[in-house]
Amino acid sequence: MYLTTQGYRAGMPQLSLTGISENWILKECGQKHWDALASHGQRERPDFFDDVGRRSYAAFTAIRVRTAGFEKVRENDDFEIRTSLHRVGQARHFSRHELISRGEEHCSVSMSSTFVTRSEVANNRSISRATLTSLAGEIADPPAEAAEMFALGKAVRNSDLGNREAISRELLPNLNTQYVSSCEFHPCPNGDFNGADLLYFASFQAFVDRAEWQTHKFKEPPVTTARDMFFYGNVNLGDSVLVRTIGKRIDKRGIAHWCHVLRASDGAKIADVITEKRWKNS
Repeated sequence: MYLTTQGYRAGMPQLSLTGISENWILKECGQKHWDALASHGQRERPDFFDDVGRRSYAAFTAIRVRTAGFEKVRENDDFEIRTSLHRVGQARHFSRHELISRGEEHCSVSMSSTFVTRSEVANNRSISRATLTSLAGEIADPPAEAAEMFALGKAVRNSDLGNREAISRELLPNLNTQYVSSCEFHPCPNGDFNGADLLYFASFQAFVDRAEWQTHKFKEPPVTTARDMFFYGNVNLGDSVLVRTIGKRIDKRGIAHWCHVLRASDGAKIADVITEKRWKNS
């Protein structure tokens, strides 16, 4: 296992209208996961190549966000992020990141990744799992949370209407799984893709939040309390994505929804995003 802690002071890059920026903390924890892979694998920098010499990257397969309140961290507050990482398979890793301020944990981000590579240059639809047999670092049994995330991800990916209702009863009670709406987005290379030329995992969260806001435009924006994201594929530059809400609940507590993220050209599901938010002052 690998452990590290880093201190921060909340400024404009870290903050949004509703407190700590969820998009920022996803990106920051993603980089910390990437750096931890290098340290755990006894490397000076995160450069990885598969067994046939192709550049490989750690692609997230599942992410879980849980927060007691992003709004509890304000401008100029000091906070820290504590990171732990476990290698749980030949090319699979699990990390947990805890945001601590004034002695309290305000947020946790749990991340599961596997190494991938492209079989065709510049074609993100050709991404497949990479084999890195010489990767250093001890393999350990996955923590209980990791095993739970793996099982939930498998169920969500293979969900149909029947078990979708069962999953929503467990995660998001009273979700209306008959509700369907769609918003289309055209990812921008300057903001939505990363340095590996892949649609950045944090962009999926951004598209879902934009779809929510575009549909509702609440007087007071709700604050995230829980989000689960499961990733299955990617898009090429020029592709558009559809955020299709397949279940929603709005009540006195807040809003919850389950969204499929689809590649518009062929309708392939590339992610599931399950979100729960509360009203800011509730």
